[in-house]
Amino acid sequence: MLSAARVSDPLILHNCRLLTMDAELTDFSGGWIEITGDTITRLGMGTPPPGNRMDMGGDLIMPGMVNPHCHMSMTLFRGLGEDVDDRLFRYILPLERGLMTADLAEAGATLAAVEMIRGGVTTVADMYYFEDRIGQVIDRAGMRGIVGQTLANFEAPDHKTMDEGFARLDALADLYKDHPRITASAAPHAPYSTGIEVMERVAAWSDAHPDSPVQMHLAETKPELDWAAEQGATTVELTDRAGLLTDRLIAAHVMYPTEDDMDLIAESGTHVAYNARSNGKAGRGVAPITALRARGVQVGIATDGPMSGNTLDLFSQFAPAVMFQNIAQGTRSALLAQDVVRMATIEGAATLRMDDRIGSLEPGKQADLIRVSIRDPRQQPIYDIYSMLVYATMPTDVQATMVAGHWLMQDRTVATLDVDKTLADFLQTARLFKINMAKLDIGS
Repeated sequence: MLSAARVSDPLILHNCRLLTMDAELTDFSGGWIEITGDTITRLGMGTPPPGNRMDMGGDLIMPGMVNPHCHMSMTLFRGLGEDVDDRLFRYILPLERGLMTADLAEAGATLAAVEMIRGGVTTVADMYYFEDRIGQVIDRAGMRGIVGQTLANFEAPDHKTMDEGFARLDALADLYKDHPRITASAAPHAPYSTGIEVMERVAAWSDAHPDSPVQMHLAETKPELDWAAEQGATTVELTDRAGLLTDRLIAAHVMYPTEDDMDLIAESGTHVAYNARSNGKAGRGVAPITALRARGVQVGIATDGPMSGNTLDLFSQFAPAVMFQNIAQGTRSALLAQDVVRMATIEGAATLRMDDRIGSLEPGKQADLIRVSIRDPRQQPIYDIYSMLVYATMPTDVQATMVAGHWLMQDRTVATLDVDKTLADFLQTARLFKINMAKLDIGS
């Protein structure tokens, strides 16, 4: 494993376009930013102060992006059963039960970490199994993250009973309670796959751990709505009755809320992760994101797992996120490019309750930032920096990634993880996974 490069104190990045994403959306041309230790200390425009300067060659410096919903280890399932409607139950759950181990989860998550660093994602909220090992991957990579222990009433790879699942959750919370970049999280899979009693138990756990978020799929599928209807309520109402609809909940998808559901979500302070690309691939429709945001709900742009959305960079999510809202409402302006970039940075940070530390470039905040080349012909001319980022920029334009004052990548070279070894190890794991998959005779 390679080491992250710690910047000399203080470091001044200059000759850059500085997109701060602060409350005023301050945008400095010919800007500079000073970093001392893990913290942004000063920034401005024009002649930089004296010190250890690094010329950015006119590139864009912006906050590192925040991915509020992911299943990192599921790189192993990327591309599997793409055209099968019931692939979750036909392929994924049986494969997880039969094959997923801690070592496989770690291998899949390591590849995901490389992809995210190279795509400008500095913070990720992950929910899966063996999250103690996923946390180790995030730590080695130098990223910032939330690791969520999945709890479900179907047989899981890392626990056989709900008591075992909660024991793993408690151990995870103890493991990362003092970590500067990693936070443990409860992650009940979904209302239908846990039930009211488990959700109530998670709510009690959450009350006892108020600094830990809760992650859950919510109002994601029609069968989930049917399950709730059998109990005379909506899935959001049942979640509220269980005590889980709070400002600690990160609700992923929220595809099918009623008007009353959206009011409940807003009143409770629940946050939402918008997975446009994943939702579109599954043919589920368009999540009512503009209606949620109009109610003041905090929404972040997410990738979902690589099984569902395939890529783990947010640039690939931007255009679908806008287009689906525009198509649904018959206008070019349902969701503005500026708003999408906010949802990937400062609003994404707020979705994870981290906006006091990250999400914008401001003095006193953590030095989590990315350097993006804006010199490719496809990006020119730049009339609107937000439109250019949303519709023309690719993850390969990210030149450097920094978290807490450490360079995780410079000049497209990842410093914290050995990319060649990571890929070779992953491909070997994937070959074994494929061989064992055939032995299970899934879907026959």
